[in-house]
Amino acid sequence: MKIAPLINQTTKVLPLTLAVAFGLSMGGCASTPVPHERMAVAEAAVARANSTGTSENAASELLVATTKLERARQAVIDKDNALAAQLAEQVALDAQVAELHAQSERSRKAAVESKDAARALSEEINRKPVQ
Repeated sequence: MKIAPLINQTTKVLPLTLAVAFGLSMGGCASTPVPHERMAVAEAAVARANSTGTSENAASELLVATTKLERARQAVIDKDNALAAQLAEQVALDAQVAELHAQSERSRKAAVESKDAARALSEEINRKPVQ
């Protein structure tokens, strides 16, 4: 067996093999498209949550959503589309949690006010008339 022809074949096949491997590895990185739609949904969810008084009643939940939105934006810039998509989905859910928490807090406050008004009315009705 001659070594020279074997080395010659290896030197021809090796670059081709490396090129195919590189192409496949780069294709795996580029296979996740930029999540434009998910980012738009996340942006809209945070905007909606901001407009409902959430910053007053659910500030910490809203902060979680806005912080993740910033991270998702940075992931898009860094071309980490898989992370951006994942964060965008989390942002939409976190913004919804913030909205629901704020709505719950407003409902709780309204219930307390209604209870106080009912108690005051009951006291007024039960008060003996002054003669």
